[in-house]
Amino acid sequence: MSPVHPRGHTPDPTDSPLPGTSENPGPPGSAGAPDAVDDATASATAAAAADVPTSAGDASVPGTSGTARTRTERSTPTPDDPVAPAVAPAPGAAGAGDVRGIPAVPGSAGDSDVTRIPGSAADSHGSVPATAPAGGPGAPGGPGSVGGAALLAGGVDGPEALAPLLAQVLGALRVGAEARGGPLPGGGPEGVAGALRDLLAPGSLLPETGEQDALWELTRALAATAADPADPLCAAHLHVPSLAVAAAADLAVAALNPSLDSWDQAPGGTEIETAVLRLLAGAVGFARPEEARGVFTTGGTESNLMALLLARDAVLAREFGVQGGGAIPAEAAGRLRVFCSAAAHFSLARAAAVLGLGAHAVVPIETGEDGTLDPRLLDWGLADARTAGSIPCCVVATAGTTDRGAVDPLRSIAAVARRHAVPFHVDAAYGGGALFSDRLAPLLDGLGLADTVGLDLHKLGWQPVAAGVLLAADAATLGPLEQRVAYLNPADDEEAGYTSLLGRSLRTTRRPDAFKVAVTLRTLGRSGLGALVDRCHELVHHAARAIAAEPRLELVADPVLTTVLFRYLPDLAAVPALPEAPAEAGDDPAMALSNEVNAELRRLLLADGTAVVGRTELPGPGGGVRLKLTLLNPHTTEADLDRLLALVVAAGAAVEREWAGRAGPAPHRPSTTQEKPA
Repeated sequence: MSPVHPRGHTPDPTDSPLPGTSENPGPPGSAGAPDAVDDATASATAAAAADVPTSAGDASVPGTSGTARTRTERSTPTPDDPVAPAVAPAPGAAGAGDVRGIPAVPGSAGDSDVTRIPGSAADSHGSVPATAPAGGPGAPGGPGSVGGAALLAGGVDGPEALAPLLAQVLGALRVGAEARGGPLPGGGPEGVAGALRDLLAPGSLLPETGEQDALWELTRALAATAADPADPLCAAHLHVPSLAVAAAADLAVAALNPSLDSWDQAPGGTEIETAVLRLLAGAVGFARPEEARGVFTTGGTESNLMALLLARDAVLAREFGVQGGGAIPAEAAGRLRVFCSAAAHFSLARAAAVLGLGAHAVVPIETGEDGTLDPRLLDWGLADARTAGSIPCCVVATAGTTDRGAVDPLRSIAAVARRHAVPFHVDAAYGGGALFSDRLAPLLDGLGLADTVGLDLHKLGWQPVAAGVLLAADAATLGPLEQRVAYLNPADDEEAGYTSLLGRSLRTTRRPDAFKVAVTLRTLGRSGLGALVDRCHELVHHAARAIAAEPRLELVADPVLTTVLFRYLPDLAAVPALPEAPAEAGDDPAMALSNEVNAELRRLLLADGTAVVGRTELPGPGGGVRLKLTLLNPHTTEADLDRLLALVVAAGAAVEREWAGRAGPAPHRPSTTQEKPA
């Protein structure tokens, strides 16, 4: 890997062009900005359709003609000084004298100025003109005039009201992203709070009279202070960049504002959700998809909660005759158990507590070296539970653990659950997107044997949050959720064909999130979505190879889906002592040092706004803090990943230099660098 400076150029908001200039247009309608939405729309459309040259090795992604860049390009330093500023700052300038060798960012330690968002109340250069030309904020009859800000998004006139506002939003998103200049704002929590302080002050947030530039300023502020998963250096979490077509579809839903709790609030939305769920039921492999039912949820947490509720009630009905949402009988209290792998999602324990089972009701089964649940241990655990008087009420397999992306052996687990007559749920919130990929779909063999399946299409489906799904193989499974409410779903209405989805969800008011999914499925097709999944899978394997080849990094295991775990190996001779006592590392000073350095280098990257790298902890001997890349941006290139890993190495070296400077000369040690295991 070539050495890369961790931050490179940090844009200084005080140098930003004034709003209303060609470099930094103000709100649409102001000087230097498009005064008609058609111009803005045409420009945006042209930009989206233009061919963007890609670097060598870029993969073609369906629906694109290149790799779009959403960040300010950073400079690359000379190999002799991988952590020096690309351009040496003058004494007293931002970035000068930084003890870590990483230039200061506005609002961070080393910079006396609070980060300012161009055009915000805190920026003396960026005020929005008090009076904007026709078409912009303050125009007669437009947003900002008396009654103008209260125009409605729906109806025949809705698009006309939305058009100039959308032009403002699109312009502010671009200006905010340019001001941010990277995957997230520099300065850490204090810098972000300082940047937003004036905009979010009570008098500014709720003034006596409305402010005409609120949409522009707050949108720009949101973009400038966002962690942007569209930036290739933002790679920590299961946090995807939304597809533009999905975000546009979501706007249509926001404008129409349907609610799925009754047919007469969402006639089309009801049909769309039903059709999308029917399609997904077939995709997961249910034996009789026509008998399946489901619901869109807020994500895996809600899906898991609902799955455990349905499993609990099925077992209570079968073994104790409890019907229709009845209470847990005294003879079952404290005896119900949920079995899952030790790597299953934390939301299961929380769901068990919410459902009155208690968090202790979740029984974690030890995983193998590959991080998956061992069906033999599950079999024994279920048998032992019955012998001890417990009542297994659900077996949960995970298709894509959060850290390792491990997929439990679903077919074998289904057989065990069936043998013990226990409801079987699969949490496929992460791994469910593999269904679109011919290469990865075999990992999900046996998924269709589950009683319930949870999917998150705001992960490997690239949807705006939220796009969770819970599917049930048998419509009767959803029975405990049934509700009859006179003003929403009277029986005679349903008999007449006015179907209500009220009895499929824990929520009443519910937006049709299936619409953006329907638009995406039809726009990209299975092969298009599969290509996105495959591209991310290729990227994570490139990252794993690069980690294995870098002497200062250690790979945990080969990736399965799109996540990879690793750690930085500190130089034991360079840092003679920890700055503080280690937290939990036993008596192993090398492990304690590794944990502290890896944790600190990640915070350093965050505070500088350089990169967003994940962190987790592995249990047991040889465990401890590990770094994580979760690669969900199919526009990322191999060169981006090489650069990201070089940033990690450079940040680790910077932490070591700072700590060594505090501690003084290091005592002699036989090994200078923590070595990778053979």
